[in-house]
Amino acid sequence: METPAAPTPTSHFFTSLRTRLHYLDWGNPSAPPLILVHGGFDHARSWDWTARALGGDYHVMAVDLRGHGDSGWSSDGGYMMSSFVYDLAQMIDMIGSGKVTIVAHSLGAAISLRYAGLCPERVERLVAIEGLGLSPARLQEKAEMPVVEQWREWIDLRRATLRKPIRKLASIEAAVERMRARNDHLSVEQALHLTIHGTNRNEDGSYGWKFDPCLRDWSPGTGIEQELPAFWGRITCPVLLCLGLDSWASNPVKDGRIAHFRDARLAEFADAGHWLHHDQFDRFIAELRAFL
Repeated sequence: METPAAPTPTSHFFTSLRTRLHYLDWGNPSAPPLILVHGGFDHARSWDWTARALGGDYHVMAVDLRGHGDSGWSSDGGYMMSSFVYDLAQMIDMIGSGKVTIVAHSLGAAISLRYAGLCPERVERLVAIEGLGLSPARLQEKAEMPVVEQWREWIDLRRATLRKPIRKLASIEAAVERMRARNDHLSVEQALHLTIHGTNRNEDGSYGWKFDPCLRDWSPGTGIEQELPAFWGRITCPVLLCLGLDSWASNPVKDGRIAHFRDARLAEFADAGHWLHHDQFDRFIAELRAFL
């Protein structure tokens, strides 16, 4: 997969919960709307390859989640799941009153699955790349940790984050190296593209990631994972769940979570990790086209 070439999208902004949020519009407004929602610590330009592949058939838009990319940061450093879902609802209502198709990854998929359960009449189809959250076994382990201890741990982590100097990278090359260390499936071309659009230049000439460091410390109860089956059971559209076989994510067929959906199937990707849409792009696009 080579670095994406023209065409390029146009940048737009909207306001949600007093926060200025950014999204990319890839044109073709007469086509059915399709929204791309990235994962944690990522940004809208990570979807460029996918947007170009689908742009002939859809009006593709890719959003920067709050605290990510070129969107604003939360003033108090708080990132509740309810705020992310509200933002997505705001964007979809802004687009129009019809149905939308959503393709989303990780955090973005977790947000989109909640939205589809809240507003099933607004979603035509949904592709969720590893967005089901913690496995039932991990949720059980988490539940065994006393609530007071969870809150105290979060306070300590948040203090440490806010006191720590912002991470600076000496060069784009150093940032690319860091990006590839996080996902060793990435080619140099992919990592360079993701890094160029995922960093800002500092006054001293160094580079820094665009995402808010406070995103690292989720407050207790942010996701309320135990309530997720109630959302999943309300989704009426077809759902494609995608899983990388080299990922940390749990298989929803084997752990039973797929049973909560009315109409869902699983697509597995060999030689792919959590970012399977980068790791096995051609296979991902083939599955995507067949599903859509």
